Amino acid sequence: MLTGVFCALLLLCVYSSGSSLSCRWIDHKFRDYSENSLDLLEMMVNNSTNSTEENTVAFPHHLYNHTSRASAEDKVAFTVQVLREVCVLFEDDDSSASWEEKTLENFLNVVNRQADQLHSCIRSSAHKKNTKLHLYFKRLTNHILKKMGHSAAAWELIRQETKAHLLRADQLVSTLLPSS
Repeated sequence: MLTGVFCALLLLCVYSSGSSLSCRWIDHKFRDYSENSLDLLEMMVNNSTNSTEENTVAFPHHLYNHTSRASAEDKVAFTVQVLREVCVLFEDDDSSASWEEKTLENFLNVVNRQADQLHSCIRSSAHKKNTKLHLYFKRLTNHILKKMGHSAAAWELIRQETKAHLLRADQLVSTLLPSS
């Protein structure tokens, strides 16, 4: 009898651990890092720029919508990729950007740390890079930064796009947080 109960509990534990993502960092630190990265990004605002419709790249809402219906691990993997793509974007030539270098360094440190910690929550290493997401970030570089000569106006558009991504990524991961 005791052996049967033990086996049932063991099976329940194995099934439960495979069915949801369990990651202490997401539960305890994700929200702090998310808020910190958004605060730093807000400090980088440049209110003196105007943008035109010709210098935009359509936000990939469909990729976030698709990922929102994916497994917990897929949501985390997608978020990790978003964070890493943001870092690559901001490591481009930012000499015309209006923000302070130290603020940018702090922002990149927070976002990189967030990506690394989230990546450690992924059990499987079989997650492939989302090609459409990668191409979207390439278009941001080519159609905004390069076409606008890495100007302050271009960087402000990038900052705004990044804010939208960080908010959507926060929403994705927040669905994995335990209810308060």
